[in-house]
Amino acid sequence: MTDDPSITPARSQLMARIRRSDTKPERIVRSVLHRLGYRFRIQFKGVPGRPDIAFPGRRQAIQVHGCFWHQHSGCRHARIPATRRDFWEAKFARNRERDDRLLAEAQSQGWEVLTLWECGIADDAGLEQTLVAFLGPTNVVSGSRRLPKEAGAP
Repeated sequence: MTDDPSITPARSQLMARIRRSDTKPERIVRSVLHRLGYRFRIQFKGVPGRPDIAFPGRRQAIQVHGCFWHQHSGCRHARIPATRRDFWEAKFARNRERDDRLLAEAQSQGWEVLTLWECGIADDAGLEQTLVAFLGPTNVVSGSRRLPKEAGAP
């Protein structure tokens, strides 16, 4: 806990429960990708910023941003808390600066990065279209991975 007297133990406990990775929006995106036949790596260390989802063979990555923490412009979830406003404004500014810097680093290393926002993930059909448009076709044949044995074959 911090020395700031305005932070209550309850608030500190609540903030400690917020995850850096494996969030619900990330799990939704990964589920859709898997259903579409894409295979990927998570928290891939070979890309600046360890993107949420990476496709090393394609040199493509996906970042799933929370609208609150990354201050999605124009989104109703991107509000600034009323208490300790100076702290939150500085925090969100640092988050945006870091996001911009890491995106530029990844792109300079030849990575193509798609940023998905938490508020846009609810539309399943739209999410699928966005992912397929970004990634292109899968390398997986639909259906079973195993080919059925022919009649009479050993």
